Amino acid sequence: EVQLVESGGGPVQAGGSLRLSCVASGLAFDTYSIGWLRQAPGKEREAVSCLSSRTGITYYAESMKGRFTISSDNAKNTVYLQMDSLMPEDTAVYYCAAIRSSTVAWGEKAWLEIGEYDYWGQGTQVTVSL
Repeated sequence: EVQLVESGGGPVQAGGSLRLSCVASGLAFDTYSIGWLRQAPGKEREAVSCLSSRTGITYYAESMKGRFTISSDNAKNTVYLQMDSLMPEDTAVYYCAAIRSSTVAWGEKAWLEIGEYDYWGQGTQVTVSL
């Protein structure tokens, strides 16, 4: 059984930082890669970042570049999302999800396709206030 469990969300002031964690179990190593996605109130779910378990290449949505950093600790089966310089518009429920590494390899934008993620965590709330 595949399980993805996020943690690390919470309230933070604008300009602050948070580190989200995603512990994955039941996934075949390098068959699946982990991405972070988010959904703000009244908005569609969007991809934030992805880390290819096969190549180690990291991907970021344009508005997150330079502020967010995705990384992993394979020994702990954990993928992190370090979020710095947070802004109120970053307020959302953040999900980690698994996407086939072969899909990620299609091209630089393949990881942005929400429908390509097969497994999802329950989400963790991030609230950024002024």
